[in-house]
Amino acid sequence: MLSNFERYPLTFGPTPIEPLKRLSAHLGGGVELYAKREDCNSGLAFGGNKLRKLEYIVPDAIKSGADTLVSIGGVQSNHTRMVAAVAAKIGMKCRLIQEAWVPHEDAVYDRVGNILLSRLMGAEAQLVDDGFDIGIRDSWKRAIAEVEAEGGKPYAIPAGASVHKYGGLGYVGFAEEVRAQEAEMGITFDYVVVCTVTGSTHAGMLVGFSADGRARNVIGIDASCTPAQTKAQVLDIAQNTAALVGAGDIVADDVVLLEDYAYPVYGVPSKETVEAIRLSARLEGMITDPVYEGKSMQGMIDLVKTGYFPTGSKVLYAHLGGAPAINGYSYTFRNG
Repeated sequence: MLSNFERYPLTFGPTPIEPLKRLSAHLGGGVELYAKREDCNSGLAFGGNKLRKLEYIVPDAIKSGADTLVSIGGVQSNHTRMVAAVAAKIGMKCRLIQEAWVPHEDAVYDRVGNILLSRLMGAEAQLVDDGFDIGIRDSWKRAIAEVEAEGGKPYAIPAGASVHKYGGLGYVGFAEEVRAQEAEMGITFDYVVVCTVTGSTHAGMLVGFSADGRARNVIGIDASCTPAQTKAQVLDIAQNTAALVGAGDIVADDVVLLEDYAYPVYGVPSKETVEAIRLSARLEGMITDPVYEGKSMQGMIDLVKTGYFPTGSKVLYAHLGGAPAINGYSYTFRNG
């Protein structure tokens, strides 16, 4: 589906799929769990899912003649970390807006983890007190205008790279990659579990897996706590991406988004999320974070326990990265 689109290589290649044997056994052994390790996809600043998206955006940024990438996220945004890394890699400047999306008061929250790495890589990271919203933000528009006023040429990348015209392409490629790996492994995954917030990772998967009728087997775990807005954005991105690549129609019922695990609010882990993070760490040595992967791990564990997946199912957990953010929650995990 992607042969007509230019890609700037930022990742090592296909990401590994590993069986989660101890976690599967701990949950009764009736469902086989696997993880596709998007967190191990690159040498750029700990990698993660945003790089798949940025591989299809960077060529457009270069062609535009821009000298500065301008993006936005929360204080501990994985996305802004990746934009900072890409800017360093391709020799551009980087302006980041870090909004107060998470009501979290850890003493070092704005000095460790993702934002520390972004600053280390030379990005100008501006803290803004505005609260969470997955839509287009005024603070980001102002940053773009400021770069222009200073004589620079900005290239605008929205939150999560999601509503960018090429934002969904990378995870169309994910689905194509999974199909090739399934052929090599001699198995087929019945379900794919993915964390969903700004929407383009989930949306790209819908388009990619629609090619073999598995769009509704992509199970989105909402971590936004604004599920109606998120679901609408996933559908919009998926439909735009499908039109772009010449795929079949995506309809509202194709977007499966489970709303039960995002509580209490975006970016704040519940007791159950913390327990899921500890469980995957202690059984598999696999680190998940309190904002995204911890909540999708909590969701997957609960879905196994409650019989959502039929006995014998093979479930692929998309590990999208984000581990650096756990440093901002040091008090929560002070005893492990």
